[in-house]
Amino acid sequence: MWPEGNGFAAAFTFDFDAEEGIIGDDPANADRPGVLSQGTYGAKVAVPLILDLLAAKGVTATFFIPGRVAERHPSRVEAIVAAGHEVAHHGYTHTSPTSLSRDEEDLELAKGLEVLRSFGTVVTGYRSPAWDFSANTEELLVRHGFVYSSNFMDDLRPYRREGSDLIELPIQWTLDDAAHFWFDADSWNKKISTAEEVRTIWEGELRGYRRLGGAFILTMHPQIIGRPYRLELLEAFIDHVQAMPDAWVTTCREIAGRVR
Repeated sequence: MWPEGNGFAAAFTFDFDAEEGIIGDDPANADRPGVLSQGTYGAKVAVPLILDLLAAKGVTATFFIPGRVAERHPSRVEAIVAAGHEVAHHGYTHTSPTSLSRDEEDLELAKGLEVLRSFGTVVTGYRSPAWDFSANTEELLVRHGFVYSSNFMDDLRPYRREGSDLIELPIQWTLDDAAHFWFDADSWNKKISTAEEVRTIWEGELRGYRRLGGAFILTMHPQIIGRPYRLELLEAFIDHVQAMPDAWVTTCREIAGRVR
């Protein structure tokens, strides 16, 4: 499946949610600037730092971006595109498709595509804001010309979904920074992991993906991974992956292309 000389694939992906991820969880948050500032950090501070790090390491990443984030922070999307990174669809609003009617979901996809394509980039991938599909999602993705989805947790390797030409790039909660670092301000009962703990988990998973020839899809959020301490984790982890001679570090679009 992989290019000659490569035994497995690795993709560094970022869900650039900014304020929209917080509004999508609860529309009432739109009137809470202090709460929204957590997302603002992602656009204001973290994305430039991440782009600098990726450039220094020679890594081309995939950024899943809601349309409203692109409208709110166009200069950041321009910088992502200018750096040669892949831009993929993450909804227009950060709303789960399971809560939308078919027409509403269709409009979300169409508006998101229109906004992202206005930056002069090709958009072929989709990641649901909820890592979930409605009964209409797959059919709508095919109708809008998407090539791949990155939403399900049922495999270690990419595969063609049954009944359509859509390619699935599986993800997993253990390979998502939010599962380890996100703080639950409502209950105050969720521990924030240390970078050392998370690196141990990610490196352990990576060994398995390498041994089994899988596609290691790491999901991160600028406002979460983009803290100074965690950027050190990301830099060290990129070094760790790149030191593996059989690693193919690439974008989701390129991984999907191997299945096609």
